[in-house]
Amino acid sequence: MVKLKDIAEALGVSVGTVSKGLRHSHEISEEVTDRIIRKANELGYIANSSARNLKTNRSYVIGVVYVDKSRAGLGHDYFSTMLSSIRDELSLHGYDFTFVSNTIGENKLSYVNHARYRRCDGVIIVTADFKEPEIIELVESEIPVVTIDHVFNNRSAILSDNDEGLEQIINYVYKKGHRKIAFIHGEDTAVTEQRIASFYKACETLQIEVPKDYIKEALYHFPKQAGLRTRELLQLKERPTCIIYPDDYAFMGGLTEIEKHGLKIPEDISVVGYDGIFLSRILRPILCSYVQNSTEIGKQAVNRLLEQIDKPKSFIRKPVRVKGVLQEGQTVKDIH
Repeated sequence: MVKLKDIAEALGVSVGTVSKGLRHSHEISEEVTDRIIRKANELGYIANSSARNLKTNRSYVIGVVYVDKSRAGLGHDYFSTMLSSIRDELSLHGYDFTFVSNTIGENKLSYVNHARYRRCDGVIIVTADFKEPEIIELVESEIPVVTIDHVFNNRSAILSDNDEGLEQIINYVYKKGHRKIAFIHGEDTAVTEQRIASFYKACETLQIEVPKDYIKEALYHFPKQAGLRTRELLQLKERPTCIIYPDDYAFMGGLTEIEKHGLKIPEDISVVGYDGIFLSRILRPILCSYVQNSTEIGKQAVNRLLEQIDKPKSFIRKPVRVKGVLQEGQTVKDIH
């Protein structure tokens, strides 16, 4: 069995330093702490969790709230990549994670009480209805919380740069000659509000007129609804030359409807997705999409939460924006 002494000898430091590193003590630098944790993982060191928990009064467990309204499950590339990033980053720092819900078996339990029941040191809210009273209760509790893509007053949040995402999309399709641009957006969330505002702002800047009929709503990650909204757009007397979808997965419903109408992408109509999931790169033609950096979002969420747990007095709560990149793909035709 690997002992602290073995790690210390491998790194050329004292046993005390190794002990402090594994406890994430502020007495040593983050660089040294990372070296110690990496070496411990490399050597297969297993801490005595019971003794560690008693000494630090921590469980070394982080709760994750993942409310999947679309029932896409953990197979959705955007969220599965983010959750994998959260798991890997937590593991690097000696933490486990557990899902926190508002039920245990047949018993109803609030999110905050479930987190307390699991003795979570903190919680990351990946996706949820942020207007739900139980979510607000959790955020306002004594438990350290980081939210993703939603900002609560004086709380930490990790945000994909949705403002820049829609702006880049509009600027790109505009350069390709498109002026009749339709937008199928997701349901009413903070993310949707940001994207809609950015869409209109970018169109106003470029003096693009947006007819009311060009704006449609469909649930995120719900191909059937996106397909129905696409049908409505294609039936317009003056249909758009380019359609922006709420996400790449929802676009699949739009693709089906476009093909039903005997149209080809991008020859007859141009399309743009959002998220940049793996699917967007294996489609032919390759889908134009704004690629969100879900790996970095997950990593930042963990680091901000652990900093909040480790340094509660000096921690500054503020939003952190994570930039993405436009994948130009092959689905936007140059119509100049």
